[in-house]
Amino acid sequence: MTSEYLTKADLHQLTGYARPLKQTAWLKASGIPHRVDGCRIIVAHSHVKDWLAGKSVAFGDVNFGCVR
Repeated sequence: MTSEYLTKADLHQLTGYARPLKQTAWLKASGIPHRVDGCRIIVAHSHVKDWLAGKSVAFGDVNFGCVR
């Protein structure tokens, strides 16, 4: 079963950066919704797919409270 959220490797591939601060800066600049939870960066696959398709990606429609 695949996760609803990107892995660390997925984030690295998407952003081109290995360091979390650079990744979050890239995500913010690209307009991709994400949350930082301690040392984790949480990004939904659905947001990345919408962003790649050129769709408007809205912040706040993912319930990050469900993430463990």
